[in-house]
Amino acid sequence: MMAYPDSRNPFADDDDEDSFRPSNRGLDGDPGDGGLTDAERRQRYLQQEVMHTAQSAVDSSYRSLGYIYESEKMGVETAEELMRQGEVLKRTDKMLDNMDEDLKTSQKHINSIKSVWGGLVSYFKGKPDQPKPPAEEPKPYQANERLQSALATSRGQEDKYQASHPNLRKLETGGFGASASVDGDFSARNGSSQNRHLRQAHQTLDNNLGEMADGLSRLKRLALGLQSEIESQDDSIDCLFNKVDKMDTKINNTNQQIKRLK
Repeated sequence: MMAYPDSRNPFADDDDEDSFRPSNRGLDGDPGDGGLTDAERRQRYLQQEVMHTAQSAVDSSYRSLGYIYESEKMGVETAEELMRQGEVLKRTDKMLDNMDEDLKTSQKHINSIKSVWGGLVSYFKGKPDQPKPPAEEPKPYQANERLQSALATSRGQEDKYQASHPNLRKLETGGFGASASVDGDFSARNGSSQNRHLRQAHQTLDNNLGEMADGLSRLKRLALGLQSEIESQDDSIDCLFNKVDKMDTKINNTNQQIKRLK
């Protein structure tokens, strides 16, 4: 017959009670446990678990809020880069318009040279070239109204992003958490402190959830504004491609005419 290595009954009730408390919580041998019954120890352990869960939820909400602000900051930087790109597209379009005007002037000179009579007329009756009007100062590029509105709102959150950044945030966590459940007196005799800490944790969590909802709303507006701006710039790029194609055709025609004049 095989003998058990331990003479105790493995199914005894006292073993179940000992296994209820995990050793990593530090309840065994706690100086504050003197004179507490098993029921009181269980209640104290459950209170610690509640406080630990509340602390974890608050920490998670702070992290999520930081991610939202970081995403919003990246969205603002993307919008600013899009606006710089829009400015480049606007200058390119103006440059193509100037090139078209220069080609028209060149075409007039070519037509004048090709005609002997036109050349004589130009020689005897030619009028001095009229000075070109001064170039207008280009207006700064303006993004679409939806993006401008979203950008103005999101730019006002820079201080919140700084405050919520993991490397800059300083959280006051001494008010609740696993350590707050040990108050010198057992919670059954003095539970007001735990209740106060829990209310504080719940209030902080509610505030963070409200901030998260507002941040997600701003992110949505920013995303819609970015989409509108990208679509608008896509149309501008298509228009530029058409202008470049026409300009290339005009340049080739002008070159052919100049070759025939030689």
